[in-house]
Amino acid sequence: MLQKIREGDQESFHEFYNLFHARLYQYIYMYTRSEWLAEETVQLSFIKIWEQRKKLSTEYSLSTQLFRVAKSTLIDLLRKNKIREVVQLPHPEVLTEEGSVITAIEMKDDLKRVMKTIHNLPVMQQQVLTQTRINDLSHKETAALLSISAKTVETHVTRAVRRLKKTLSVFF
Repeated sequence: MLQKIREGDQESFHEFYNLFHARLYQYIYMYTRSEWLAEETVQLSFIKIWEQRKKLSTEYSLSTQLFRVAKSTLIDLLRKNKIREVVQLPHPEVLTEEGSVITAIEMKDDLKRVMKTIHNLPVMQQQVLTQTRINDLSHKETAALLSISAKTVETHVTRAVRRLKKTLSVFF
């Protein structure tokens, strides 16, 4: 099945999806107790597997690779949720019709504050934060893009987030 998926066989991928969707969902849900996080993680993981199918390793089983992708995807989603908490942006499912206009206006104001604060960061921190948090690149991908080490990316992210929290704590 792995080889067929690597070659782009959609039927094999659908079969793989049907075999592992429920298992992966239950596994993620067991740790997060969040239907939204579990579903997002599962969907994004399968999308990543399909998009990176040609790079799948023949040394590890497909299920092992799926669960590894899911783990990193979950970590990324949790990081984003942490930032969302810092700027107090609600999850999409939290918006109600009644409050959506007011919430949208408040979110826009909050977003302007955050973007202004990011703009005032040192250039390298801006670039690293933009790549890792806005463009959704991993530390490794960001490091390659900016020609710096992954550890340097981690340091810049830590400093930038710390500065954002400190600056924005007045507003939130």
